[in-house]
Amino acid sequence: MAVGSRKRKIYVRWAALLAAVALALYACWLMLLPFVNVLAWAGVLVILFYPIHQRLVALTGRPGWSALLSTVIVIAVILIPLTLLTLVVAKEIGDLAKNIQGFLGSLLGPHSPVIGRIMGWLGRYVDIGHLDAQGYLLGRLNELSGTIVGRTLGLVGGVVGAIFQSVFIVFTMYYFFRDGDRIYDAMLDMIPLEAAQTRMIIDRAHEVIHASVYGVIVIAGVQGTLGGLAFAILGLPSPLVWGVVMFFLSMVPLLGSPVVWIPTAIYLAVTGHWGKALALAGWGTLVIGTIDNFLRPKLVGARAGLHELLIFFSVLGGLRIWGALGVALGPVVVSITLALLEILRRVDSESQLAAPANR
Repeated sequence: MAVGSRKRKIYVRWAALLAAVALALYACWLMLLPFVNVLAWAGVLVILFYPIHQRLVALTGRPGWSALLSTVIVIAVILIPLTLLTLVVAKEIGDLAKNIQGFLGSLLGPHSPVIGRIMGWLGRYVDIGHLDAQGYLLGRLNELSGTIVGRTLGLVGGVVGAIFQSVFIVFTMYYFFRDGDRIYDAMLDMIPLEAAQTRMIIDRAHEVIHASVYGVIVIAGVQGTLGGLAFAILGLPSPLVWGVVMFFLSMVPLLGSPVVWIPTAIYLAVTGHWGKALALAGWGTLVIGTIDNFLRPKLVGARAGLHELLIFFSVLGGLRIWGALGVALGPVVVSITLALLEILRRVDSESQLAAPANR
């Protein structure tokens, strides 16, 4: 009886300990939940710039100063340009609807070289007086322009919040840079897997982050920059805004920048600007369209270790759940899941091989 009573006490203590640990972890999760994006952004940026930090540590021999320098580099290369770009886009996007109104007015107006002639020809045979397509579209755009202006004001408020969030990201990055090795060792000890298995998961996540950022964000940035540059050279309005639009579309498989520059080239053609239309179509086809095939093998290669279909759906799903951060987190989650399934498969195989030996 004494032995059974002692075992029951041990079980009760373990159950109480597990319950206390679960409650503590849940409380920590609730406290960290508002800062998950901050931690994730800081982690992704530190992983991308950690090789530079290691070189700085080797040069200076002082991890603290190297972490500060690495953080300043990230601020100068990523955060400041991104913040300025967001502010400029927020300022210009309110005028975009008015520019679109002008485009449609010249495209659908009676003096349009193509549409005007078509409508004039139809007017000879069909009563089209009641078909005021231009008025209808412009009326809808007037409503849309008011909505866009209101959303722009909300976007500016969001930018202010993003600036405060950036301060927390910078603060977190410094400690991630400074204590990265110790955090890595602590993860190896805390995760309830063998050290080799944990290293495999972390290394795979590291490679997927690099592949996702270089293979998606950098290439999309190059395509958006080239597209915006073409719009600026051709004198088209809001080239920065359209460059940002092409950047985001380039991150979505099967869409890309052609969603923007092909309709624009068609508009230029039907309004009589054939030279600009041919220039934009040639630039989009020969330069923007081929940059992915040129850069992806050099920047990514086979680092991701994921099938293209998995990358396609993980990027789309990540964008839907986490926004821009999902470009990196989506493939990472899929990669970690596959790594855990691989570990389970190996453990199951080893247990089946060990079973006959035990018999």
